[in-house]
Amino acid sequence: MADPTTEGGRGADPSLTARFLAYVAHERNFSAHTVRSYASDLAQFVAFLVPEAKDAAAVADRLRAVTPMDVRGYLAELRRAEYSRSTVARKIATLRSFYKFLARKGETDGNPVKTIRTPRLEKRLPKFLTAADVERLLAAPKGDDLLSRRDAAILEVLYSTGMRVSELVGLDLEDLDPIAEVVHVRGKGRRERLAPLGSYATRALNRYLEARAEANVKDPMAVFLNRHGHRLNARSVRRKLAKYLAEAGLDPSVSPHTLRHSFATHMLERGADLRAVQELLGHRSLSTTQIYTHVTASRLKEIYESAHPRAG
Repeated sequence: MADPTTEGGRGADPSLTARFLAYVAHERNFSAHTVRSYASDLAQFVAFLVPEAKDAAAVADRLRAVTPMDVRGYLAELRRAEYSRSTVARKIATLRSFYKFLARKGETDGNPVKTIRTPRLEKRLPKFLTAADVERLLAAPKGDDLLSRRDAAILEVLYSTGMRVSELVGLDLEDLDPIAEVVHVRGKGRRERLAPLGSYATRALNRYLEARAEANVKDPMAVFLNRHGHRLNARSVRRKLAKYLAEAGLDPSVSPHTLRHSFATHMLERGADLRAVQELLGHRSLSTTQIYTHVTASRLKEIYESAHPRAG
């Protein structure tokens, strides 16, 4: 895979976009996925500004000369192409960060995106499973073979810790502390945290590791392996989840991230402190975690309206 910091195949060319991508990748420690998104957004903006192929110097000059009117023209083009509001908001955020970087480096006199308003986004509450639905899901993996034990451990660990599926498949054996019943998680932006493992998850994980010790292991560092002994990938986890959701009679379109939402919602419903949940989820900002307070408030309102004799 090409290095996203060498945008447009220019290799070591110190273009403005390449310098910015190198900055967010190596100095800000953004994830490879985020850097690729930035690279794609900037490439699209450059194609809008300079539709005909030109050399890097001409592209850089055009980027330095961008005005708020140019940005508004670009946004009008995105609207004509019927991009979603969330996608447009992300592209504006990319450009805002890019021009903030250029202004700090003395490449531009100001930020032409500074006055551009981000489109108002609909506040969509995260989907989550009820505790009863989670119990049905966790009971779905049957059998005592290696892969059944692995799948049971995956579901238990996802729900017990609230970790992202990318974090789960990235786990190494050295990240596990079975005595303290915690797992070392490497999250977004290379931020690290410790996540407690509940007794059910610990038990399921130990059962899987016992069987794993006798398997044909090709990737000795990885915790979760595929049937060939290599590290399991996120796509495989999603396929397995869909299988067990269907077997449990639940919506098979539910994503692994829904288990993360369920973890946070159930913790708050049972009185967990919001800042504690923030730490457990690995959120940089408390405002990101606060979305779950809306979920629990909505749930409490439903309960109130269905139970109180004078609520209707």
